[in-house]
Amino acid sequence: MALEAARILVRTAQEAIARKGVFTLALSGGKTPVPLFRLLTSAAWTQAIGWDKTEVYWVDERCVKPENQDSNYGLARRELLAKVEATRYYRMKGEEAPEKAAREYEDLLRDHFSLACGEFPRFDCVLLGVGTDGHTASLFPDDPALREGKRLVMDVFSRRQPPPRLTLTLPVLNNARCCIFLASGRLKHHILSTALNLMAAPLLPAQMVRPRDGDLCWIIDDNAYQG
Repeated sequence: MALEAARILVRTAQEAIARKGVFTLALSGGKTPVPLFRLLTSAAWTQAIGWDKTEVYWVDERCVKPENQDSNYGLARRELLAKVEATRYYRMKGEEAPEKAAREYEDLLRDHFSLACGEFPRFDCVLLGVGTDGHTASLFPDDPALREGKRLVMDVFSRRQPPPRLTLTLPVLNNARCCIFLASGRLKHHILSTALNLMAAPLLPAQMVRPRDGDLCWIIDDNAYQG
């Protein structure tokens, strides 16, 4: 999984840098991307991405301090960013009040991507996972955030998976040039039978990620596939 994801990530980065001189990447947290992060820091891969021309953002974040073990930023910092030549990364500030942090990150995206009113950032690559309930980013089933059509970033709260979180919205994810889903383990098998049925009406947040002018890649392991 890590090798296939790395190949796609590197190809996407090289194409973006050749086209416009910068690669914009949005990272997710959780355990699933850790093997990918570690592979990208290995001797064979560390120079494959032009990290000095890469801008790193976050798909979502738990509302905790950056040094907290549950911080998505903290995970990426420890496993990836501190080990490559990445200097331009912009974390969601989970330690601040959730609504304030969401507004600040939205303002940051509008500034960095030079967005006019009604426009959405176009990330070159968005790395995503999927939960056993079908959530992706921090967009959970039946959450009002799934219906948001204007905001770029929202603060959300799930009683099943506290603490509060910050997340990019579906219009942002669906404006990406490439979305890569990573799913591993037997516990994901039951949800993938629904999530991967792109012909069915989208019932799960993961199903609702359908880039309108970009690529959608699912990378799963044998355990998730066979159950």
